[in-house]
Amino acid sequence: MVAETLTATRAATGFPVAGEGLAAGLQVATGTYEIAANVEDGDIFEMCKIPNNAVVVMGWMYGDDLDTGIETIDLDVGWAANGTDAADPDGLGNFGVITGDAVTGIKPEASIWMPLGGVLRTGGPKKFSAETTIQVKANAAAATGGTGTLTVVVLYFIDPNFSV
Repeated sequence: MVAETLTATRAATGFPVAGEGLAAGLQVATGTYEIAANVEDGDIFEMCKIPNNAVVVMGWMYGDDLDTGIETIDLDVGWAANGTDAADPDGLGNFGVITGDAVTGIKPEASIWMPLGGVLRTGGPKKFSAETTIQVKANAAAATGGTGTLTVVVLYFIDPNFSV
């Protein structure tokens, strides 16, 4: 199989980017992609867009168990280059091999539930200086299964003067 770039509705060209509101008012960008074929190494899922001057503070990637049995699927969350900020395919989370298994007392259902990390964990909030596509990149194919729903939620505020 050949790796592909697959675009969710909220990341499509022409889809309006939410960005109005008071400075420091929390905003949400979300994208869901229904994966209909086994995830391949190199696939990129464009999930949603955030506006110019968005300061990302947290978020999640969640969805169905995309790899059953002995898992091999490796998904990262990051962003595409936007003309100002360089691309960083794992800037919001380098999750390694993801198990969708249930975890007693934490995640009672077989699924994916990952809080965003990456630069948010190591450097605090991340400001983007142009409209930016948030994406999920597959670094290893699913061993078994590979189909289902995948969602990314990004929480941000808009502040043109923000700096860490």
